[in-house]
Amino acid sequence: MNRNRTLRLTLAAILVAVAVVGSMFSFPVFGSKCSPVQHMVNVICGVLLGPWYGLGAGFLAALIRNLLGLGSLLAFPGSMCGAFLCGLVWKYCKKLLPTLVGEVFGTGIIGGLLAYPIAIAFMGVSSSNVAFYAYVVPFLISTVVGSIIAGAIIFALQKNGTLNRMAGKLQ
Repeated sequence: MNRNRTLRLTLAAILVAVAVVGSMFSFPVFGSKCSPVQHMVNVICGVLLGPWYGLGAGFLAALIRNLLGLGSLLAFPGSMCGAFLCGLVWKYCKKLLPTLVGEVFGTGIIGGLLAYPIAIAFMGVSSSNVAFYAYVVPFLISTVVGSIIAGAIIFALQKNGTLNRMAGKLQ
């Protein structure tokens, strides 16, 4: 039991590190930093470790990115909502396409809408200058790119049986 917990925590830490390093490869869209590597990590973490580890990894990656100046406060709702939702979808249906849709919907729609009050309250954005749905488009762009990359990785792992072996060792 402790060995599996250690493996899960170690993998989560590695995925957080990948997300933080990957955030150096971001591009700006409408005032937010789009980081597709974060969304790739969300899907991989959600599939291999589940929704709660995904949520925690998303939070830690956003926190470290902000502390290092590699992200904005908008990283919190985007990464956390997407990772949690895709982890839930995978947990209950074990199908790749719905899991990727869960990441896109969680990050792009839910995270994009939750970014609005965060931008108003903590980032000094004027509510008269930005619509409540203004962050949905940049979040969608970032998460679609990251989800496609993650989908290719997970599909390859499924195809050669590695995903089942990894999941078995993490249970």
